[in-house]
Amino acid sequence: MKKPVETDPNQSAPAFQLEEFLPYRLAVAADLVARMIAREHLSKTGLGMSEWRLLAAVGRFGVLSPTAAGEHTAMDKVKVSRAAASLVSAGLLRQTQDPSDGRGRLLRLTRKGTALYADVAPTATAIEDALMAGLGKTEWRALSRALRKLSDHTQALVDAADNNREA
Repeated sequence: MKKPVETDPNQSAPAFQLEEFLPYRLAVAADLVARMIAREHLSKTGLGMSEWRLLAAVGRFGVLSPTAAGEHTAMDKVKVSRAAASLVSAGLLRQTQDPSDGRGRLLRLTRKGTALYADVAPTATAIEDALMAGLGKTEWRALSRALRKLSDHTQALVDAADNNREA
């Protein structure tokens, strides 16, 4: 439901209210959650957000190509590559050649990475519980459904724009 548009008294055009703009509000909320994760978990592990996400995805799926890792983490190739290099140098991830594709690479956790991954689920659950405490169960489920729908719809818009550009 749209709010009434205020008009700037010095201009004839309606005033743009950044604080009511949904993409801005989503970005602010995402930034606050990322800062909370950084403070509560990443500062203890020395990982950045991209490394944490990649570690979580590889830990969940066992072996991932960088392309699959990007799909599971919603990160582009450059971010996946940088995160993988950082995790490899920290001894948390091993990168090997894909036997079915000579140019491809596969990502796996090392023992050290597996030990750190064991802390991902409890930490993520604690963070989510802290966030949930600000909403009722019905609100939390509604937010979850709405975010899934918004993500799916936005992806469809992006795909349609990409298809129009290619045509």
